Amino acid sequence: MEPSLEDLTDDLDNLSITSTTTTATTITTTTTANETKHSTSSGSETTLTASNPSSSTSSKPHHPPPCDPCWRAILRSNCDNSTLTLADLRFVHRLGSGDIGSVYLVELKEGNGCLFAAKVMDKKEMASRNKDSRARIERQILEMLDHPFLPTLYATLDSPRWSCLLTEFCPGGDLHVLRQRQPDKRFDEAAVRFYASEVVAALEYLHMMGIIYRDLKPENVLIRSDGHIMLTDFDLSLKDDTSTSTAQIVSDQNQRTTDSTNDYSHDPPQSDTSSCIIPNCIVPAVSCFHPKRRRKRKTRQHGTLEIVAEPIDVRSMSFVGTHEYLAPEIISGEGHGNAVDWWTLGIFIFEMLYGVTPFKGIDHELTLANIVARALEFPKEPAVPASAKDLITQLLVKDPMRRMGSTRGATAIKHHQFFNGINWALLRCRTPPYVPRAVTRRSIITENASNNSVEYY
Repeated sequence: MEPSLEDLTDDLDNLSITSTTTTATTITTTTTANETKHSTSSGSETTLTASNPSSSTSSKPHHPPPCDPCWRAILRSNCDNSTLTLADLRFVHRLGSGDIGSVYLVELKEGNGCLFAAKVMDKKEMASRNKDSRARIERQILEMLDHPFLPTLYATLDSPRWSCLLTEFCPGGDLHVLRQRQPDKRFDEAAVRFYASEVVAALEYLHMMGIIYRDLKPENVLIRSDGHIMLTDFDLSLKDDTSTSTAQIVSDQNQRTTDSTNDYSHDPPQSDTSSCIIPNCIVPAVSCFHPKRRRKRKTRQHGTLEIVAEPIDVRSMSFVGTHEYLAPEIISGEGHGNAVDWWTLGIFIFEMLYGVTPFKGIDHELTLANIVARALEFPKEPAVPASAKDLITQLLVKDPMRRMGSTRGATAIKHHQFFNGINWALLRCRTPPYVPRAVTRRSIITENASNNSVEYY
């Protein structure tokens, strides 16, 4: 039985969260040196925090931006150094359910009306289902993230029985629901390019941080209030602490010609394009700004120089993901790296353009067989630009070593002609194809009372 809001408000200690079935199916099979775990779950698994006998709260390690009203609400609630607990939250509406918990729309009782998404999990249930390790990894990942297209973790709250992550609420719902509302249940080329470019930027950042996402699908891409995306749900992600991400300067051309012998070897190389969007853990080998030179150089370059920093050496034997999005190397059990994220990007773009995934069979077994053995085919309708088909074709190469992004990561994908005209340094300045209407606590309650339900997650 699903927990009601009254149960949450009146007696959190007596709340019992049970699983519900959703349309998407996520499978998890993790192989380690000590044990083998097999589980099949309906929907994406939810996040969790480490158990703590006493109530506690923690915030993200990076300095909160003063312009964020939700951060101000959190800080104001802690102004007297009191501990933020579940009792300080007012549960407004259930947004959705996952494998081991439920997501609620909440607000701080003493806040400024700012809404949050609270993921509430039963610690006893998580322990009985051996979800603790994945829970711990997800919390660690959320605490690391500081990116415009990834979640903001405002606080973690623990009680003797419940664990809660207080994250950003996205009023636009997810791309799966939004696609269902489009004509013919698919997006046009411009919208796909917009959402795909922001997903690429988010995946690039995760790879730079040593994280393989492994669960990209429209259900996990949420729409913020400004229309930009937020990639969510990291319980299937792989975080390898032994892998380091090292920035390298690469070029698509090995040779460089000059028209003058007055070339100083200590001068930094020029680049046709530059970007300062680099995680704070990576220091670029060259400055984003070129110093003044005493002597004019006449240099002609072919190609561009780029900073590439992705952990291409991270490997895993885990069998995780969503059936229709699984990469061939995961199904075959040969081990996989971050190239699986670029395979899922190809499936993601295909589904956004055509409204279906390319290898879906009548059941899960046939779907997996199609992914491994069947050649990629494009439907005759609708008409899709050749550049989009070419990008999908290069992303859905079954051999991960030959797949686009396997060696040069997001850099190779950004240069594909499908993304021509995209200013990667100014993605947040673009006008989104869809901006959700403003959502307040009152409007949520009104919609729920009128039986005119709105799907958010």
